Amino acid sequence: MQVYAKLNKLNISPRKSRLVVDLIRGKTVERALNLLQFETKRASLPIKKLVYSAVANWKQNKENEKLGEENELYIKEVYVGSAGMLKRIKPAPQGRAHRIRKRLSHITLCVDLKSKKSLTNHTAKA
Repeated sequence: MQVYAKLNKLNISPRKSRLVVDLIRGKTVERALNLLQFETKRASLPIKKLVYSAVANWKQNKENEKLGEENELYIKEVYVGSAGMLKRIKPAPQGRAHRIRKRLSHITLCVDLKSKKSLTNHTAKA
């Protein structure tokens, strides 16, 4: 069962956020958290919190079932979208003004369980 977590209006440009998001796409949750912990980019901390939020959402939805399957959670899809801009004006020489565009981003993350059947069928075909 897929579970989504969303982060809206992150004050980091989408281009910079995508660099970090591309590192964790398709990885297991444990591996993704290890990668994010040692990543030096500024977007890694909010994305790490988003992964924790997605795992908590998954646990909340599965509270009646056994929770021993957490090791098989993986990041099924994650994508970054543009959230608009904050427009500012910077003074320039001779009475002019230059526009500053501070870009914001939305990040959506989907967590799912790896099915053992698909893994065995995939290895049998190969």
